[in-house]
Amino acid sequence: MKKLLIGVAALVSLLLLFFGYSDRSVDDLKEKYAGYPSSFVEIDGMKVHYRDEGSKSDSLLPIVLIHGTGSSLHTFDAWTNELKFQRRIVRMDLPAFGLTGPFPDRNYSIDQYVDFMQHFLVARGIKKCILGGNSLGGNIAWQFTAKYPHMVDKLILIDAAGYPMVSKSAPIAFRIARIPILNNLLTFVTPRFMARASVENVYADKSKVSDELVDRYFELTLRKGNRRALVDRMQVPLDSTAFPKIKSIQQPTLILWGGQDMLIPVDVARRFQNDLPNDTLVIMENVGHVPMEESPKESLRIVQVFLEK
Repeated sequence: MKKLLIGVAALVSLLLLFFGYSDRSVDDLKEKYAGYPSSFVEIDGMKVHYRDEGSKSDSLLPIVLIHGTGSSLHTFDAWTNELKFQRRIVRMDLPAFGLTGPFPDRNYSIDQYVDFMQHFLVARGIKKCILGGNSLGGNIAWQFTAKYPHMVDKLILIDAAGYPMVSKSAPIAFRIARIPILNNLLTFVTPRFMARASVENVYADKSKVSDELVDRYFELTLRKGNRRALVDRMQVPLDSTAFPKIKSIQQPTLILWGGQDMLIPVDVARRFQNDLPNDTLVIMENVGHVPMEESPKESLRIVQVFLEK
């Protein structure tokens, strides 16, 4: 037993030596990731990082975009760079991710995220919007629509979570975050190669995963509190009683899916199609879990057609 403990201590020491990274402060990360037009707003005891861009015309509803687990508002950069010339585009870093940091009470239930979204939209003066979300963001988007239908005109679900399902493959960081004891190591031992492997896992075309993209995911993961928050978030079980509410959603909905999504397989897209009464399903055959990032031009064309209907 003594030799085992010594061995474990030695292994942990080596991991810390080679792969241990200290938390990075928001101020340290702002220069690179919160340049113009980034702003911060106080919501529920947090300074929430957001971007509000484009036309402020009252004739068109704003488009609000919500990212997924481990990501940030930057995942919608390419879409925003095109859409902002015609529409108002609002994005935020969800609590636990990006520059926003953790929920003060460490509660990462979808209900908590839905309430956060309502508080955020009210703070930005948005009474009604077109709401889109990817993965976790998609789960938040449809549950928000079910709870606050008067605030959503159209819904865009991008490889959205919410149904019970089994992943064909998941990012290594997600898997480790669910393993008791081992997941505590993730809060201070975070190899950059793990960030690359996790991003490559959700892309169909691995050649599109650039060093710059990996740096963004990796460095924002190091934001103070985010690694602990990821572990906390991954401990929250799926609410298997929530998905029947999907049938109540009447808003026109675009279901946009990567045909090579291994994290949330395309079968889930067809469940959304079966349950939503007013939907359009588009499957992008050679794309993974994040179409707006992996194939931004092609996915945006699909969204623009939907918006014009």
